[in-house]
Amino acid sequence: MAKDSAIYVCQSCGAVHGKWSGQCGACGQWNTIVEESRAAPPGALKPVSASRARGIQFETLQSDTPEPPRIVTGVTEFDRVCGGGVVPGSAILLSGDPGVGKSTLLLDVAGRAALRGVRVAYISGEEAIEQIRVRAKRMGLAEAPVNLASATALREIVGTLKREKFDIVIVDSIQTLWSDAHEAGPGSVTQVRACAGEMVRLAKSQGTAVILVGHVTKDGQVAGPRVVEHMVDAVMTFEGERGYPFRILRAGKNRFGATDEIGVFEMGDAGLSEVNNPSALFLGDSKDRAPGAAVFAGIEGSRPVLVEMQALVAPAAYGTPRRAVVGWDTGRLAMVLAVLEARCGVGFGDKDVYLNVAGGLRINEPAADLAAAAALISSAVDVPLPQGCVVFGEISLSGEVRAVGRAEARLREAQKLGFDNALTPPLTVKGHGVALTSISRLTEAVDRISQNRY
Repeated sequence: MAKDSAIYVCQSCGAVHGKWSGQCGACGQWNTIVEESRAAPPGALKPVSASRARGIQFETLQSDTPEPPRIVTGVTEFDRVCGGGVVPGSAILLSGDPGVGKSTLLLDVAGRAALRGVRVAYISGEEAIEQIRVRAKRMGLAEAPVNLASATALREIVGTLKREKFDIVIVDSIQTLWSDAHEAGPGSVTQVRACAGEMVRLAKSQGTAVILVGHVTKDGQVAGPRVVEHMVDAVMTFEGERGYPFRILRAGKNRFGATDEIGVFEMGDAGLSEVNNPSALFLGDSKDRAPGAAVFAGIEGSRPVLVEMQALVAPAAYGTPRRAVVGWDTGRLAMVLAVLEARCGVGFGDKDVYLNVAGGLRINEPAADLAAAAALISSAVDVPLPQGCVVFGEISLSGEVRAVGRAEARLREAQKLGFDNALTPPLTVKGHGVALTSISRLTEAVDRISQNRY
């Protein structure tokens, strides 16, 4: 029998190489290639005669089987991002930067769900049980009937979970688990893939909802092979900027709910607290709005959110003007600046431009174009926008201001928070107590802001 030859696998991207090298040719990372024994890939099949193969049975799309009820954990923001609760038999991957609060969030989910009668197992491979108890006491969850364990051996974990029935199993983290069926060390591509696959199979066979914590690389991607993200039913990201107390939970993939929903939390001394009104949090308490600030009425998932966009336009101190953006797309800013110069005659070629979304929120929708442009114009002409004005609208390359979806919900949220004026594209909906200043071209916005006409 031929001896199995060794292969070399990159621990960053999972690429397979025929020999060892210092740098991975696929992802460019250094010192990430590790020698592993060659084995048959999982699920590899021997040639089988078609006459001897067992057939499969097809079914129709119709079914009389009722959909299983979701498990409501009691953490409203977490349940919202999941789509209304955790689905039994689903697998969720939660990732985030070190120290952002992943373990705190999941301990809160475990504790509140357990207090509601849900049977929860919390398995940690990074912390001792006493450390978890100290955190639970600080969070006021010391009396929650959560089943705690500190373990990393996959065989022992799976064997225990098959004997005992749990509704939710939390594993913190998938990179700490190891399977004795593979020689690679914990956290390697082989181990992460094998352990994640086994936990997903456990979730499907036992009907248990499994939540896996995943570490991230320095560029924000989930550490390990990308196949893990395809295995699970939902991939959630817990993010937060350093220096800001709030954290945002996003779903990048969700087979049982929307992927544009967010949950907002605030980190305090006693752990995480839910934020039911994110608009009030992101706007702050300032009564006087300085030049360069515009309030954007956005939509995050199913909820409207008001956030302040801040711009600063200043003479360039050196030969090359700077463009710095926090919380918005850099390419989108370049497009808005180009439209302002080409269609409106507002020059930024010799100016430094800084744009910031206040509060650490990241905005992805095109409806923020007009708010960003208004903030840039306001800073360039040094004229503040009215205190009670919100702005939203998409800008085309021709300088046209285009309508955006869910305008009525944006205006209702603005009216609820005391705003009485809105700079918008032409709308067919009611203002709900907010006076509408409709513009169809970006040049109109430049004229109105420069002359302070609303």
